[in-house]
Amino acid sequence: MSGAAVLWAPRALLPRTLAAASGRCSAPVKAVLPPAPCVCRSAVRTLQLSSASCAGHNKWSKVKHIKGPKDEARGKMFMKFGMMIKLAVKEGGPNPDLNVSLAHILEQCRNKNMPKASIEAAIKNAEKAKPASQHMFEARGPGGCLLLIEVLTDNNSRSHQEIKRLLNKNGGMLSDGVRHNFIRRGVVVMAGRTISTEKALELAIEVGAEDVEESEDDEEQPLLQFICDTMDTIKVRASLENMGMQIISSGMEFVPNNLLSLDQDQLDAASTLIETVNDHPDVVRVWDNIKAAS
Repeated sequence: MSGAAVLWAPRALLPRTLAAASGRCSAPVKAVLPPAPCVCRSAVRTLQLSSASCAGHNKWSKVKHIKGPKDEARGKMFMKFGMMIKLAVKEGGPNPDLNVSLAHILEQCRNKNMPKASIEAAIKNAEKAKPASQHMFEARGPGGCLLLIEVLTDNNSRSHQEIKRLLNKNGGMLSDGVRHNFIRRGVVVMAGRTISTEKALELAIEVGAEDVEESEDDEEQPLLQFICDTMDTIKVRASLENMGMQIISSGMEFVPNNLLSLDQDQLDAASTLIETVNDHPDVVRVWDNIKAAS
């Protein structure tokens, strides 16, 4: 889940594997928010088509990231996009032609039908906004799940205390060292209606992706997520587009090295915790290592 966060509601699938000739071997990324690939030098490369790790059943997946276009949730979604724009502008400037992260976020805004005037206002406000800093809080939740909480704030001490309070009140706690269980990866998302499992795996190998996962958007339409090195995101996207694939979005995600299965009670508690934390005005995104329900 979650970098410009790629927004979707994943669906569980049965694993599939495929081996093909290549110049390197990447073990499957079991990916929010997928696990870190192990890159080695070999004549064989194995990919696995798996469900995205950033959600489980429907209730969980709908609250995990930015909620879909329902009245109240739509407003929250646009507010979070505004924060992501602010963060991207802060890091790379207001020109999307020169700021890849901002370009990725604006694409997601348009795909979610965020009004053009709202997007332009968010960029303008980001340039004028008082200085704010980005922080990543590390936490554990129900059942021992791991959380990365991305925050943009002008008062880190206040945000720290408020996030700590929300965690403690909802079965979680701050926990140093969680960040080491995640790795930042590129994610390219395309429509999955017309592509078979076998074709998706072939495409992943051909374009240089390390893994491919099947998921769903907010309206339960199938999507394919191609996981790759952050430096290869633009290349993977361009390769897919040159093949005539319909790209939905691309960006960066924090991918867990290992996934954790939760029972139903733990899953319900985790969804409540993440929804509560995500509703905090300083929180941009929440990443986790919760395994999708099979």
